[in-house]
Amino acid sequence: MANTNGERHAFQAEVSKLLGLMANSLYRDKEIFLRELISNASDACDKLRYAAITQPDLLGDDAALQVTITPDAKAGVLAVADNGIGMSHDELIDNLGTIARSGTEAFVKQMAEAQGGDGADEEDGQDGPAGLAAGLIGQFGVGFYSSFMVAKRVEVVTRRADEAEGWRWRSDGTGSFTIAPEADAARGTRIELHLRKEAREFLEPLRIRTVVKAYSDHVGLPIWLENEGGQKEMVNEGSALWSRPRSEIGEDQYREFYHHVAHVPGDPWHTIHLHAEGRIEYTALLFVPDTRPFDLFDPMRRHGVRLYVRRVFITDECEGLLPSYLRFVRGVVDSADLALNVSRETLQNDPILAKIRAGLVKRVLSDLAKRAKKAPEEYASFWQNFGAVLKEGLYEDAEQKDKLLPLVRFQSVQGGERWLSLDEYVEAMPEQQEAIYYISGEDPQALRRSPQIEGFGARGIDVLLMADPVDQFWLPMIGAYKEKPFRSVTQGASDLDRFAVEDEEKKTAAADAPAAVEIDKLIALVKLTLADAVKDVRTSERLTESPVCLVADEGDIDMHLERLLRQHKHEVPAQKRVLEINPGHDLTRALARMVGQKGATDALEDAAHLLMDQALILEGEPVPDPSAFTRRLSGLVSRALSE
Repeated sequence: MANTNGERHAFQAEVSKLLGLMANSLYRDKEIFLRELISNASDACDKLRYAAITQPDLLGDDAALQVTITPDAKAGVLAVADNGIGMSHDELIDNLGTIARSGTEAFVKQMAEAQGGDGADEEDGQDGPAGLAAGLIGQFGVGFYSSFMVAKRVEVVTRRADEAEGWRWRSDGTGSFTIAPEADAARGTRIELHLRKEAREFLEPLRIRTVVKAYSDHVGLPIWLENEGGQKEMVNEGSALWSRPRSEIGEDQYREFYHHVAHVPGDPWHTIHLHAEGRIEYTALLFVPDTRPFDLFDPMRRHGVRLYVRRVFITDECEGLLPSYLRFVRGVVDSADLALNVSRETLQNDPILAKIRAGLVKRVLSDLAKRAKKAPEEYASFWQNFGAVLKEGLYEDAEQKDKLLPLVRFQSVQGGERWLSLDEYVEAMPEQQEAIYYISGEDPQALRRSPQIEGFGARGIDVLLMADPVDQFWLPMIGAYKEKPFRSVTQGASDLDRFAVEDEEKKTAAADAPAAVEIDKLIALVKLTLADAVKDVRTSERLTESPVCLVADEGDIDMHLERLLRQHKHEVPAQKRVLEINPGHDLTRALARMVGQKGATDALEDAAHLLMDQALILEGEPVPDPSAFTRRLSGLVSRALSE
């Protein structure tokens, strides 16, 4: 009998929102609640198995770890019990009263939107939110709360393995819960679901067997179904999925195991099941998700591969299993050679783990290369999700540089939305092109409109778009690909004089440029006027349509990298830039003709400042003096209109 007396606690605000969605949901796939409870029970048993390595007494005379499902049709109660680690009083509050995961708000928002905000009709609730629930519940650490999709009241009886006192947690999901002592609590956790009338189907043994077989057959410990007479039958395979031969495992089983370990929505994009033998023996079942995890770029992100030693769970926080640039990979690794009592603290420096890591990295990169070659469109989808992360390996892992570079993909000015490999770019280069040209920024569409690329396009030279912040860090370290150096189009001399202009209209504009002596006088005046604001002023081969642009001088820091460092509060010395002027532009012609004319000095000085301000605006930089900019622009327009 439940002890309803006890201390009362309010749910965390996010939990209350979540429970409201769960309790009033119209989801078709309500059966996933059982998957989540079994998954939690399995984790609890794994934790006890690991703790018992150093504290064998925790197991006592109940060493056979298992999950038991007991339906009580008469009482309308479905119980899911395990004899795992159990929970203490404080853990009950932390685990069942709050959600610590940073993705909670995103989860609640998506669930609410799927239900139509103010509620959804039955048809919408079945067709839209059903799939969302199946994909997201459990991925944000909220699996337990899915119980309230089917239960009007939930009671949890638990006792932690190293404590003598047990506890009963009780809630109807309406905003609060109670906790009271439970004298007869067995080790582990027993969750009792008082089912709603419309959910009584989950008391039927056949329905339970079907759900367990579909979702939890891979769980590596026995799941028992207990009837009213106390008789039990095992309803799952009961062996770790990764330990079975690949020929015995179907795609559905791989998919459900992925849902069990991945903690991301969607399905696996790629599955790797390997067994390594020889000097070191280990088994790995790894998945590449088809959806980007919500915490992929979170500084507090956790790695997604669990480590087992001879099927004994060790840790799910082993950073040494895979490098951080493969942190999107999910799955398990089971080693037969690591010591069973290996501590989490010493794992990082274990030479066996280092060799396992090397083997896993080699296999993952090899499989990615095969997918990229055989299915480039599918690989493009992977790249959009994880390309920015994979590129981190170019500066973090020098040993894998030659394997990573062929995997990298870029969009380009001429390629549109297509993703190019470096090999494809190099193969398409004009014969006299000696460098791989790129432009850096934050928005690919804005980069396509940058004035610095105009001259390259006019000469039929493609330019790669480097729109990920990580690009600024690996490019200087890599330097070149197949003896072709990477060269920024916004830095140093453009060396475009070796290439013929293909666009006839732009050829004509270049031919109509003012005489060199007139341009030289204009440049001298602009340089004198701007004084210390620029490093130099010169004519440009980069420009065919815009009048001016700014570039970094040879050896100076790239302009985008400077902005990026400032955004991250790094101290960066002020960098003077080179102002390049398009000699064929109508504005340049007009200004060149004014040089030497009587009374034109003031107008030319204003124009010089306006050219500089225009170049800054094109770079997305603020003008240093908005009031002066407005005054000069108004004056220039007024003079033009009065002529």
